Amino acid sequence: MIRHMIRKEILENARDGRFRWGGALVGVLLVLSLAAGWAYQQQVTEAHLGAQALSWSQWLEQGDKNPHSAAHYGIYVFRPVSTLALVDRGVDPYIGGSTWLEAHNQNPFAHRAVQDTPAMARFADLTAANTLQLLVPLLILLIAFQSFTGERERGTLRQLLSLGIDPAKLAIGKVVGVVVALSLLLVPAGILGALALVGTGPAGVGVRDEFARFGLLVGVYLLYFAAFALLAVAVSAFSRSSRAALGVLLAFWILNGLVAPRVASDVARERVVLPTSLEFRSAIQTDIADGFGPHPARAERQEILSDSILSAYGVQNLEELPINFSGISLQAGEEFANLVFDRRFGELYDRIRQQLEVHRRLAFLAPHLAVRSLSMALAGTDPEHHERYATAAEEHRRHIQRILNEDIAQNGQYGQTYIAGASLWSEVPEFSYEPPGIGWAIAGQGTAGAALLFWAMLSGLVALVGAVTLPRRT
Repeated sequence: MIRHMIRKEILENARDGRFRWGGALVGVLLVLSLAAGWAYQQQVTEAHLGAQALSWSQWLEQGDKNPHSAAHYGIYVFRPVSTLALVDRGVDPYIGGSTWLEAHNQNPFAHRAVQDTPAMARFADLTAANTLQLLVPLLILLIAFQSFTGERERGTLRQLLSLGIDPAKLAIGKVVGVVVALSLLLVPAGILGALALVGTGPAGVGVRDEFARFGLLVGVYLLYFAAFALLAVAVSAFSRSSRAALGVLLAFWILNGLVAPRVASDVARERVVLPTSLEFRSAIQTDIADGFGPHPARAERQEILSDSILSAYGVQNLEELPINFSGISLQAGEEFANLVFDRRFGELYDRIRQQLEVHRRLAFLAPHLAVRSLSMALAGTDPEHHERYATAAEEHRRHIQRILNEDIAQNGQYGQTYIAGASLWSEVPEFSYEPPGIGWAIAGQGTAGAALLFWAMLSGLVALVGAVTLPRRT
């Protein structure tokens, strides 16, 4: 019996003009968004690789100069674009793609794509994630809001129930009918996404991780769509008319996809306040100049360092040292600045993580927040992935400064200008970055995953209750 009900629902949905036209429109937008994402991923990857190669060649060919001047000359590094950015760009356009590794400073990322985008154009940014998170659920609601109200208005619901059909099985048939109809749209899109992944993804071990991410990403979106299908059937079961069901579902769609993200951002900013850029930089400069905690001010630190070095080598003045005190002093300054950077950037990253957790907790009120967090994490375009790359870039910056300052200490003479050449520049290793695996990516997404499961289970429970109680309300 249930097989016949499912077949009936599939045929009705396939013949429904709303599904044909809506599905065609969403399908075209999904294909276009995947194509745009693929073009974005390819374009940015090519640009970053070219700029990285140019910056590295400029470093190697900078000519003879003092190593500390070379440290200020620095190197630009460019964050690699995740393969799955073709599906979800996440925060990539907002955080910048490059940073300058120079002496004394841990610089923020620059060249944010959003800065070159007109304000109104940002609302029309077409990505596969936007299509999947907003338009596909809208399509589901439009084809499922009449699941039970349509039967009631046509007078067939009472007939079906009088035949002894189990209302729960009837609800299952309607949900499966929506899912199968939707698969006509999503399966080709999934195949297209997999082919794009093959064409742009890494080789070797990395490709397995990318496909694992892609597979889990598909599962996340399917669960999200199932929640909407169950919710639409549930509302239809409890509603007295199709118009009422449609009104309730559209109101939920607006609150979930358009209102909730903005409200969540406002709540997160209110609960966890971030410093302004000026306040953040001022705090760093104050810590470096005046010290913090048990660390004294700069002048006292310098005096303590020089006294300890003179005492260690048993000499009276810096000129008598067998090594160049300038290199030691520069490295000591770097080491203290690193303590400050770890303190201030650590506090900043902690606050950002707290804000993100606020978003994930609010996902129990709006499933869009949950799927957005999971989607960015699996695509490798969330703030946590950016933080991991920024940390790796900063470690490389510190390694560069250590090499240059040690060379000054070993080969220079105090009070005299020391010149180094290409042989020293080539001792600096070229920066490379290994992205984390899928386990790391989802480690902090427990709240979002629980929220998405909560919505799927809640929608299923409400749909079941609505179906079981139908005979009493018909």
